Amino acid sequence: MPVKRYRPTSPGRRFMSVSSFEDVVKTKPQRGLTVSLKKHSGRNATGKITVRHRGGGHRKIYRVIDFRRDKVDVPGTVATIEYDPNRSARIALIHYRDGDKRYILAPEGLAVADQIMAGEKSEIRTGNSLPLTKIPLGTTLHNIEVQLGKGGQLVRSAGVGAQLVAREGRHAQLRMPSGEVRLIDVRCSATIGQVGNSDHSNETWGKAGKTRWRGFRPSVRGSTMNPVDHPHGGGEGRSGPGGHPQTPWGKPALGHRTRNNKATNRMIVRRRKK
Repeated sequence: MPVKRYRPTSPGRRFMSVSSFEDVVKTKPQRGLTVSLKKHSGRNATGKITVRHRGGGHRKIYRVIDFRRDKVDVPGTVATIEYDPNRSARIALIHYRDGDKRYILAPEGLAVADQIMAGEKSEIRTGNSLPLTKIPLGTTLHNIEVQLGKGGQLVRSAGVGAQLVAREGRHAQLRMPSGEVRLIDVRCSATIGQVGNSDHSNETWGKAGKTRWRGFRPSVRGSTMNPVDHPHGGGEGRSGPGGHPQTPWGKPALGHRTRNNKATNRMIVRRRKK
C-alpha cells in the first residue's frame, strides 16, 4: 500500500507522509464491536507512572479484535477493511454464515468478498487460521498463539510475518520477525499470511504535533539537566555523560538487557542477537 507524501507548503509539511488509505473502505466501526477506551497516561493499576512521557492524545474507540479465532468450521466473508487507531495493522470485518460479526487482523492480500475460515479443516489460504500441526513447513504466519486457547499474542504488527521452519515432537520452531527462533506448542493456532499495511514503517510524522496526537509527550535530555536531577547533568557547556549511559535513577541504559523471564528461556532456540 503506497505512502502519500506532501509538498513542503510549511515547515511541518516538509517531510510529512501518511498512508494513502486506498485499502480502507469504511470509516466508522461496527456498532457492538467497540469499547470506550480509558486513558492511563503511562500509569499502572496503582496510579504510579511506569512509562514516562505519555499523556494527552486524541480520543480513541477500541475495536474488539478476535485474536482467538474460535469460530471453528464456520465460513466467513470479508465485509470491509478498516483503519484501527489502536494498532499499526488494518482490521477486517468478517460476516459469518451464522450471522455473527467479528473483527480480525487484515493480512496482506485479503480483500473484500474473500472467504475465510478457522479450524483444522480450513484450506492453506491467506486469512485462514489452523493449528501448527496442519500448516506446511515454510509457510508465513501471523497472530500466533503462545498458550493454547488464549489467542494470538505474537506477530501482530503491520507488515510482519513469522516462518514455520520445523516440527519435532510436541513443538514447532518458528522464525520470528526479529530473527529469533523459538518453540511453540504444535496444538497452538496461527493465521496464514503476513500482516497487511506493510508500508507503515515508511511513514514520517513530520512535526511534533502528530507525535502529541498519539499521546507521546516531550522528553528532556539528561545532559541539559543539573547534576541533582540526572547523572548526565552538569558540566561546563555541552558535555557527555562522563561514563556509561544511565537512566535518571542510575540504572544502565542503551544496550543493557532487561529481559527476566526464566519460564520461557528454554523455548528460545536462537536469540535475535548473538
